[in-house]
Amino acid sequence: MREELDDILGGLHYARRREDLGRLALLTYWEVRRWARVARQERLAAHAAEVITEHPHASRGEFLAIVDDVIRELESLRRRLH
Repeated sequence: MREELDDILGGLHYARRREDLGRLALLTYWEVRRWARVARQERLAAHAAEVITEHPHASRGEFLAIVDDVIRELESLRRRLH
């Protein structure tokens, strides 16, 4: 479980540095949400889904800010798991 989380975070950080919005959306909605459900982190799963499902984002910056929140949540979980 920890290794998978590390892989997801690595992919998110790489996509975030490149500001690859499509990859960030894919990883956040599919990979983070799936991992969070398996880890019984329902709040995180819901937050990851919001990135795509809640509403159109007003700006690129708003989208990136939400993704940054998800990344911070995952990093906090990783610290607790290690």
